[in-house]
Amino acid sequence: MIPLLLALETDPKKFSEFAREEWVELATNYAVHYGLYAAFVVVLMILALTVSSWISAIVRSALTRVRFDETLTKFVSKLVRWLVLLLALLMCLSTFGVETTSFAAVIGAAGLAIGLAFQGTLSNFAAGAMLLIFRPFKVGDLVNTAGYVGKVNEISIFTAEIDTFDGRRIILPNSSIFGSVIENITYHPVRRIDVEVGTSYVADIDQTRRVLEQALQSVELVIGNPEPAVVLVGLGCSSIDWSVRGWACRDDFGDAKQALIRAVKVELDRAGIEIPFPQMDVHVNPAAERIDAA
Repeated sequence: MIPLLLALETDPKKFSEFAREEWVELATNYAVHYGLYAAFVVVLMILALTVSSWISAIVRSALTRVRFDETLTKFVSKLVRWLVLLLALLMCLSTFGVETTSFAAVIGAAGLAIGLAFQGTLSNFAAGAMLLIFRPFKVGDLVNTAGYVGKVNEISIFTAEIDTFDGRRIILPNSSIFGSVIENITYHPVRRIDVEVGTSYVADIDQTRRVLEQALQSVELVIGNPEPAVVLVGLGCSSIDWSVRGWACRDDFGDAKQALIRAVKVELDRAGIEIPFPQMDVHVNPAAERIDAA
């Protein structure tokens, strides 16, 4: 600066030439300095694009190999890619002297606001991720959950679709499913059929047991392993209570239950064993009648 002022006092023309040289040198220094930064940023972003695509492909391949859900696989792979690019962008800003801590605070505040605004949606997303990871049921299973019984048609990130037996399509939020009891009715390959029946007190217990066992043996859809059983449940008010228990393959459960109910009724009728109606004995007090008449 001092040589520049001396040139201004002695020779204005010389000052102009000197100033031009100073500005050229200053511009060259800035160009070299920030040009290197710009080149570093360009190289860093190109590298970040390459690495992010590479990591995203690795994540997608790994999740596909373990048969992870396709929708969730695409989401996670894209999320990883954008996180790598965001990290590279913050490094570029830091290179030019921009304070990235303020950006981190803004991103955190924005994330908190978005999380509060989409609290219900995010809970459904988290529940959907848990359902897809832990697999308490799959498409095609018969389930009882959130007060509905039906066959699972689809499991997505936010909702699950269930088709009921009366032809309704129920769309349930994943949070209501994951937060309630889930009964997977068709999880095991075989299911037990329970037919409750009451017989008359007049009938012989041993004979009744043999008749009910014959009913079990007469149904072809009832399998032998696990072994079926006839259980004496108790002595009721109007009948002797029995439980006829047989096992059937899950695909034949409905037909097997209908056949077993029919066989129990047919065999009891054939043996002359009555299925009694509920009975009540009413005793009248004659003394009370005389008091009422008076």
